[in-house]
Amino acid sequence: MINDIISDTLTRIRNANLAKHQIVQIPATKMTRNIVEVLKEEGFIYQFEEVIENLKKYLVISLKYKGKQKKPIITELKRVSKPGLRVYANHKEIPTVLGGIGIAIISTSKGLMTDRHARKYGLGGEVICYIW
Repeated sequence: MINDIISDTLTRIRNANLAKHQIVQIPATKMTRNIVEVLKEEGFIYQFEEVIENLKKYLVISLKYKGKQKKPIITELKRVSKPGLRVYANHKEIPTVLGGIGIAIISTSKGLMTDRHARKYGLGGEVICYIW
């Protein structure tokens, strides 16, 4: 049993990127589905699909690479708010990642969104992770 599903998801994506895999499979929950949707909207992955196998739901994610050397689009995934230490920010304190090159995924009252969207709508929340 995995206690921190978000860290597990980010680690699986990170490891698949380092190994230059085309797809990666992660357990499907509402939180992981929302994180993957944000990654797709921001152009970090091609697509994802929900698969049911032996009564368990999984998300199969197609990773994105560039060039003939297959350089991963996702350079770094960093978990910010952990189960032992939650990190919250109001809409004025939401961090920018690498001067706007990367994104921060924020859990707000309106759902998961990027730091740009949260600032635009004036929402604060839990800072889940940084991706660049």
